[in-house]
Amino acid sequence: MTTLRKLGRPSDHRNAMLRNQVTSLIREGKIETTVTRARETKRMTDQMITLAKKGDLHARRQALAYIYDEEVVKKLFDEIGPKYKDRNGGYTRVLRVGPRRGDGAEIAILELV
Repeated sequence: MTTLRKLGRPSDHRNAMLRNQVTSLIREGKIETTVTRARETKRMTDQMITLAKKGDLHARRQALAYIYDEEVVKKLFDEIGPKYKDRNGGYTRVLRVGPRRGDGAEIAILELV
């Protein structure tokens, strides 16, 4: 069983935050966030890329149910999915940067491989 990190937020806020981070990562290709958030975002992003590799209508609708921006889903299915067609998982990379200046939280860069 996979455990869900709660990230110190209520479920609706946590889900919205993860959706926004997945959308930003797919749109920009790289985001900077804390390590624990990066790990959760990595899980969901890998699931979305796996859907994009399937490429059928049902997978596209599942991705649209999670990612609200239609242009990001179009980019996911037209560019990113075919790019990783021969790769079996591991579509994202978490690089630790160091502590954040304000509160000392461990910062990481999450990027598409």
